[in-house]
Amino acid sequence: MTQYSFDTLTIHAGAAPDPATGARQVPIYQTTAYVFKDADHAARLFNLQEVGYIYSRLTNPTVQALAERVAALEGGAGAICCSSGHAAQIMALFPLMGPGKNIIASTRLYGGTITQLGQTIKRFGWSTKFVDFDDLAALEAAVDDDTRAIFCESISNPGGYITDIPAVAKVADKVGLPLIVDNTLASPYLCRPIELGATLVVHSATKFLTGNGTVTGGVVVDSGKFDWSKSGKFPSLSEPEPAYHGLAFHPALGSMAFTFHSIAVGLRDLGMTMNPQGAHYTLMGIETLSLRMQRHVENAQKVAEWLEKDPRITKVTYAGLKSSPWHGRMETVCPKGAGALFTFAVKGGYDACVKLVNNLKLFSHVANLGDTRSLVIHSASTTHRQLTEEQQIAAGASPDVVRLSIGIEDVADIIADLDQALAAATA
Repeated sequence: MTQYSFDTLTIHAGAAPDPATGARQVPIYQTTAYVFKDADHAARLFNLQEVGYIYSRLTNPTVQALAERVAALEGGAGAICCSSGHAAQIMALFPLMGPGKNIIASTRLYGGTITQLGQTIKRFGWSTKFVDFDDLAALEAAVDDDTRAIFCESISNPGGYITDIPAVAKVADKVGLPLIVDNTLASPYLCRPIELGATLVVHSATKFLTGNGTVTGGVVVDSGKFDWSKSGKFPSLSEPEPAYHGLAFHPALGSMAFTFHSIAVGLRDLGMTMNPQGAHYTLMGIETLSLRMQRHVENAQKVAEWLEKDPRITKVTYAGLKSSPWHGRMETVCPKGAGALFTFAVKGGYDACVKLVNNLKLFSHVANLGDTRSLVIHSASTTHRQLTEEQQIAAGASPDVVRLSIGIEDVADIIADLDQALAAATA
């Protein structure tokens, strides 16, 4: 569509009036299948000679509108929507990997992602090497002949660490590998990884994109810029695909190869499909993304500054603070702010953290983030519980740390709630 500004795209991208009824909001197409015009039309669709709808496990007009909107916001060539953020990560890796292949991932990741990449994908014959991405030499040294991707988060969960995406992208480009960036915590409002050198961007749409804690969903955005045929390492994209009539996706489809492979093979066979109602909720959420992110960042900055001065707190990890070692990366990676998620360490350790969580009233104690409501969790006893203490510390989720996802309420009420809970926790 016309090159509108980001704020305009959050409302209009992928959302033309319904041609059948004139409905202005994207309808919920609650259907499993679509009638073909004739046998030739069906054949053209299945041969990818014509774009259209076949079956809702593959594509659905409501879901497609969301894919187009997120692709536009991220500056990508195409996107695929799926059932959750974790599903999006598997969808991103699926065309790239094979038995015996590995990826290199940052040590600073969401605990569930560390478990997925460190344990679960072993069942596919894949493996992960975890590296501190601040050590670029170690990152490059970890690459071997079987490495197929590099993975990181733009802003990490839970510590709010900001990855130096341009520097990591240079390493990925040097070794000829795609860089996958999870942009969930930043959202495309704060960070545009493709402009910084990323190949693929993944989102848990459950979080800031939807913004209201109603549905789960995931999105994979392809930059369309990676040459999948150059190295010979990605045969699912560069060579005839036996699971799709021998079609060689990249030679045939160019910049849309990854997107079409993910639909025609990935969604077809893995079935990690987003439902149209979930897509509709996310489309409505994105309409206010810019407004919400502005308030999230404004509130988070004030709360972090207040906590940093509090004698009951030993550390605050928010990158928006000048004291943060990651503060200098904001201008390049996320110039509009450091997001809404960060951690702080409480004097009194594990027990004080538990008391704090139990005494908060405005904050909701949930295993989620990116809601309009302020949320809290003690990561070491919940989201990062499966990890060793060493892994928890490396991920920014040590036992004395509480994670906050700052909402869009009145910031004075947020601070007052933290104040009274800290008083109870450290009495």
